Amino acid sequence: MIATALTVGFDLDMTLIDSRPGIHATMTELSRRTGVHIDADAAVTRLGPPLEEELVRWFPAEEIDAAGDEYRKLYPEFAIAPTPALPGAAEAYAAIREHGGRVMVVTAKYGPNAALHLEHLGLVPDVLVGWHWGPKKGEALREHGATVYVGDHIGDILGARAAGAVAVSVATGPVSAADLAAAGADTVLPDLRGFPAWLDGYLAA
Repeated sequence: MIATALTVGFDLDMTLIDSRPGIHATMTELSRRTGVHIDADAAVTRLGPPLEEELVRWFPAEEIDAAGDEYRKLYPEFAIAPTPALPGAAEAYAAIREHGGRVMVVTAKYGPNAALHLEHLGLVPDVLVGWHWGPKKGEALREHGATVYVGDHIGDILGARAAGAVAVSVATGPVSAADLAAAGADTVLPDLRGFPAWLDGYLAA
Protein backbone atom coordinates (compact mmCIF):
# COMPACT_ATOMS: atom_id res chain seq x y z
CA MET A 1 0.00 0.00 0.00
CA ILE A 2 1.25 3.49 -0.85
CA ALA A 3 1.49 5.61 2.28
CA THR A 4 0.11 9.13 2.03
CA ALA A 5 -1.34 11.70 4.39
CA LEU A 6 -4.66 11.80 2.56
CA THR A 7 -5.96 10.03 -0.53
CA VAL A 8 -9.60 10.37 -1.51
CA GLY A 9 -11.18 8.24 -4.22
CA PHE A 10 -14.13 9.19 -6.41
CA ASP A 11 -16.44 7.28 -8.68
CA LEU A 12 -16.87 8.90 -12.12
CA ASP A 13 -20.34 8.56 -13.67
CA MET A 14 -22.96 10.60 -11.80
CA THR A 15 -20.45 11.42 -9.06
CA LEU A 16 -17.96 13.69 -10.84
CA ILE A 17 -19.68 13.93 -14.23
CA ASP A 18 -23.22 13.87 -15.57
CA SER A 19 -22.54 11.17 -18.13
CA ARG A 20 -26.17 10.80 -19.22
CA PRO A 21 -26.00 12.98 -22.37
CA GLY A 22 -22.87 11.26 -23.68
CA ILE A 23 -24.00 7.74 -22.88
CA HIS A 24 -27.39 8.45 -24.43
CA ALA A 25 -25.73 9.68 -27.63
CA THR A 26 -23.37 6.69 -27.78
CA MET A 27 -26.13 4.16 -27.14
CA THR A 28 -28.25 5.80 -29.83
CA GLU A 29 -25.40 5.57 -32.35
CA LEU A 30 -24.66 1.97 -31.36
CA SER A 31 -28.30 1.13 -31.99
CA ARG A 32 -28.17 2.83 -35.37
CA ARG A 33 -25.02 1.03 -36.46
CA THR A 34 -26.00 -2.43 -35.25
CA GLY A 35 -29.70 -2.26 -36.10
CA VAL A 36 -30.49 -3.46 -32.56
CA HIS A 37 -33.13 -1.53 -30.61
CA ILE A 38 -31.70 0.13 -27.48
CA ASP A 39 -33.85 2.30 -25.26
CA ALA A 40 -31.24 4.94 -24.48
CA ASP A 41 -33.67 6.83 -22.23
CA ALA A 42 -33.94 3.76 -20.01
CA ALA A 43 -30.23 2.98 -20.17
CA VAL A 44 -29.22 6.31 -18.65
CA THR A 45 -31.39 5.65 -15.59
CA ARG A 46 -29.22 2.65 -14.69
CA LEU A 47 -25.72 4.11 -14.71
CA GLY A 48 -23.05 2.72 -12.43
CA PRO A 49 -22.57 -0.97 -13.21
CA PRO A 50 -20.28 -2.16 -16.02
CA LEU A 51 -21.40 -1.56 -19.60
CA GLU A 52 -22.03 -5.24 -20.25
CA GLU A 53 -24.78 -5.29 -17.62
CA GLU A 54 -26.70 -2.85 -19.81
CA LEU A 55 -25.85 -4.44 -23.16
CA VAL A 56 -27.17 -7.82 -22.03
CA ARG A 57 -30.63 -6.27 -22.01
CA TRP A 58 -30.43 -5.62 -25.77
CA PHE A 59 -28.00 -8.08 -27.36
CA PRO A 60 -27.79 -11.89 -27.30
CA ALA A 61 -24.96 -13.29 -25.21
CA GLU A 62 -22.77 -14.13 -28.18
CA GLU A 63 -22.85 -10.51 -29.39
CA ILE A 64 -22.09 -8.75 -26.10
CA ASP A 65 -18.31 -8.60 -26.52
CA ALA A 66 -18.52 -7.19 -30.04
CA ALA A 67 -21.18 -4.67 -29.01
CA GLY A 68 -19.05 -3.54 -26.08
CA ASP A 69 -16.02 -3.09 -28.31
CA GLU A 70 -18.06 -1.04 -30.78
CA TYR A 71 -19.52 1.11 -28.00
CA ARG A 72 -16.07 1.88 -26.61
CA LYS A 73 -14.83 2.83 -30.09
CA LEU A 74 -17.77 5.18 -30.61
CA TYR A 75 -17.53 6.70 -27.15
CA PRO A 76 -14.78 9.32 -27.71
CA GLU A 77 -16.64 10.83 -30.67
CA PHE A 78 -20.13 10.88 -29.17
CA ALA A 79 -19.78 11.04 -25.38
CA ILE A 80 -17.01 13.40 -24.35
CA ALA A 81 -18.11 16.82 -25.63
CA PRO A 82 -21.72 16.73 -24.32
CA THR A 83 -20.82 15.51 -20.83
CA PRO A 84 -20.52 18.18 -18.10
CA ALA A 85 -18.94 18.06 -14.68
CA LEU A 86 -21.39 17.86 -11.81
CA PRO A 87 -21.66 20.82 -9.43
CA GLY A 88 -18.89 20.85 -6.86
CA ALA A 89 -16.50 18.48 -8.64
CA ALA A 90 -13.69 20.98 -9.13
CA GLU A 91 -14.17 22.35 -5.63
CA ALA A 92 -13.96 18.83 -4.16
CA TYR A 93 -10.61 18.27 -5.90
CA ALA A 94 -9.38 21.65 -4.68
CA ALA A 95 -10.38 20.91 -1.08
CA ILE A 96 -8.38 17.67 -1.05
CA ARG A 97 -5.32 19.32 -2.56
CA GLU A 98 -5.53 22.24 -0.12
CA HIS A 99 -5.08 19.62 2.61
CA GLY A 100 -2.04 18.21 0.81
CA GLY A 101 -3.95 15.16 -0.38
CA ARG A 102 -4.19 13.15 -3.58
CA VAL A 103 -7.23 12.53 -5.75
CA MET A 104 -7.94 9.17 -7.34
CA VAL A 105 -10.80 8.06 -9.57
CA VAL A 106 -11.93 4.43 -9.56
CA THR A 107 -14.61 3.64 -12.12
CA ALA A 108 -16.30 0.76 -13.90
CA LYS A 109 -15.75 2.67 -17.15
CA TYR A 110 -13.03 1.74 -19.64
CA GLY A 111 -9.99 3.62 -18.38
CA PRO A 112 -8.95 5.44 -21.59
CA ASN A 113 -12.47 6.80 -22.07
CA ALA A 114 -12.64 7.86 -18.42
CA ALA A 115 -9.35 9.72 -18.93
CA LEU A 116 -10.81 11.60 -21.90
CA HIS A 117 -13.67 12.89 -19.75
CA LEU A 118 -11.38 13.99 -16.96
CA GLU A 119 -8.93 15.71 -19.29
CA HIS A 120 -11.74 17.46 -21.19
CA LEU A 121 -13.20 18.84 -17.95
CA GLY A 122 -9.92 19.73 -16.25
CA LEU A 123 -10.47 17.12 -13.56
CA VAL A 124 -7.31 15.06 -14.01
CA PRO A 125 -6.71 12.96 -10.87
CA ASP A 126 -3.42 11.79 -9.43
CA VAL A 127 -4.48 8.17 -9.98
CA LEU A 128 -7.07 6.71 -12.38
CA VAL A 129 -8.21 3.09 -12.28
CA GLY A 130 -10.79 1.80 -14.75
CA TRP A 131 -12.84 -1.37 -15.12
CA HIS A 132 -13.37 -1.82 -11.36
CA TRP A 133 -16.86 -2.27 -9.96
CA GLY A 134 -18.39 -2.99 -6.56
CA PRO A 135 -16.09 -4.66 -4.05
CA LYS A 136 -13.31 -4.84 -6.68
CA LYS A 137 -13.02 -1.05 -6.36
CA GLY A 138 -11.76 -1.74 -2.87
CA GLU A 139 -8.65 -3.41 -4.28
CA ALA A 140 -7.55 -0.22 -6.03
CA LEU A 141 -8.50 1.98 -3.07
CA ARG A 142 -6.50 -0.18 -0.70
CA GLU A 143 -3.51 -0.35 -3.06
CA HIS A 144 -3.26 3.44 -3.16
CA GLY A 145 -4.03 4.04 0.50
CA ALA A 146 -7.39 5.76 0.02
CA THR A 147 -9.22 6.33 3.29
CA VAL A 148 -12.36 7.90 1.76
CA TYR A 149 -14.36 6.86 -1.30
CA VAL A 150 -17.07 9.08 -2.76
CA GLY A 151 -19.75 7.65 -5.04
CA ASP A 152 -23.40 7.73 -6.00
CA HIS A 153 -24.22 4.01 -6.09
CA ILE A 154 -24.59 1.16 -3.62
CA GLY A 155 -21.76 -0.53 -5.52
CA ASP A 156 -19.53 2.37 -4.45
CA ILE A 157 -20.42 1.78 -0.81
CA LEU A 158 -19.39 -1.86 -1.26
CA GLY A 159 -16.09 -0.70 -2.75
CA ALA A 160 -15.41 1.59 0.19
CA ARG A 161 -16.27 -1.16 2.66
CA ALA A 162 -13.93 -3.60 0.89
CA ALA A 163 -11.09 -1.11 1.37
CA GLY A 164 -11.95 -0.21 4.95
CA ALA A 165 -12.54 3.35 3.72
CA VAL A 166 -15.16 5.89 4.75
CA ALA A 167 -18.12 5.67 2.36
CA VAL A 168 -19.34 9.12 1.33
CA SER A 169 -22.37 9.04 -0.95
CA VAL A 170 -23.80 11.78 -3.14
CA ALA A 171 -27.43 11.63 -4.21
CA THR A 172 -26.72 12.71 -7.79
CA GLY A 173 -27.14 9.30 -9.41
CA PRO A 174 -29.84 6.66 -9.75
CA VAL A 175 -29.98 5.75 -6.04
CA SER A 176 -31.93 7.91 -3.60
CA ALA A 177 -30.38 9.47 -0.52
CA ALA A 178 -32.57 7.25 1.68
CA ASP A 179 -31.44 4.09 -0.11
CA LEU A 180 -27.79 5.12 0.08
CA ALA A 181 -28.13 5.66 3.82
CA ALA A 182 -29.92 2.34 4.23
CA ALA A 183 -27.11 0.61 2.32
CA GLY A 184 -24.60 1.77 4.90
CA ALA A 185 -23.09 5.03 3.65
CA ASP A 186 -21.23 6.80 6.44
CA THR A 187 -22.57 10.11 5.19
CA VAL A 188 -24.90 11.16 2.36
CA LEU A 189 -24.57 14.56 0.70
CA PRO A 190 -27.01 16.07 -1.81
CA ASP A 191 -24.08 16.66 -4.18
CA LEU A 192 -20.36 17.40 -4.17
CA ARG A 193 -20.88 21.03 -3.18
CA GLY A 194 -21.10 19.83 0.41
CA PHE A 195 -17.88 17.82 0.23
CA PRO A 196 -15.31 20.50 1.21
CA ALA A 197 -17.10 21.26 4.46
CA TRP A 198 -17.51 17.56 5.17
CA LEU A 199 -13.80 16.99 4.53
CA ASP A 200 -12.83 19.80 6.90
CA GLY A 201 -14.91 18.20 9.62
CA TYR A 202 -13.61 14.70 8.90
CA LEU A 203 -9.97 15.81 9.10
CA ALA A 204 -10.60 17.86 12.25
CA ALA A 205 -12.23 14.95 14.10
